[in-house]
Amino acid sequence: MSLALASLEEKLGYRFRNRELLIRALTHRSWLSERVSPLPEVGDNEQLEFLGDSILGFVVSEALVLRHPSAREGSLSKWKAHLVSATHLHQCALKLGLGEHLQLGKGEDRNGGRERKTLLANALEAVIAALHIDGGIETARAFIDEHVLQVLENPEDVESIDALNFKSVLQERTQALGLPAPRYTIVESRGPEHAKIFTVEVRVGDANIGRASGPSKKSASQEAARLLLSQLGEES
Repeated sequence: MSLALASLEEKLGYRFRNRELLIRALTHRSWLSERVSPLPEVGDNEQLEFLGDSILGFVVSEALVLRHPSAREGSLSKWKAHLVSATHLHQCALKLGLGEHLQLGKGEDRNGGRERKTLLANALEAVIAALHIDGGIETARAFIDEHVLQVLENPEDVESIDALNFKSVLQERTQALGLPAPRYTIVESRGPEHAKIFTVEVRVGDANIGRASGPSKKSASQEAARLLLSQLGEES
């Protein structure tokens, strides 16, 4: 395991003082469950994933504001939603070869866990937390800058992010959080036929609500989804 960890540390660009942190970041709960641990949740990567999610959100938000001082909030929100999405983090984890280093239960391994989107995205967030705890925020920031934010260096990639659909991102986010699927409702339409304003409400369960208005049902739905994404980001 030590040689494999050394290889991974080289890819991460950081050598851990406390390698147990890295091992924990790579340990899925299925691995501990098969070892009949009395407290299988102690030693898996879920707490680190929780912390890593917050660190990632902060560093990405900070980088976007500093790199794009003239960007509007809508663009910043869209870029952030993509950069912290499971889809993007999954691709980052695949490039690092993170899956081959995971400690998985036999069943999870047989079922393709080493390439599964959510599992790899969560592991990457856990690694970010481990980097932060062991080396501080600058270490985590340097890693995120190199391995998560690199798409911002290519104008074509930024344009593709701009074309993102907030409704699709919200759908993915709710699935990742284990929440019900979003439900959209037109709650109001006002104004003359040639200049109607639509108000759309999106709900995820009973507690999460986003509401926005726009000149079309589509634009109002997109803005409502964006607002709810912001709420879910703060809560997660």
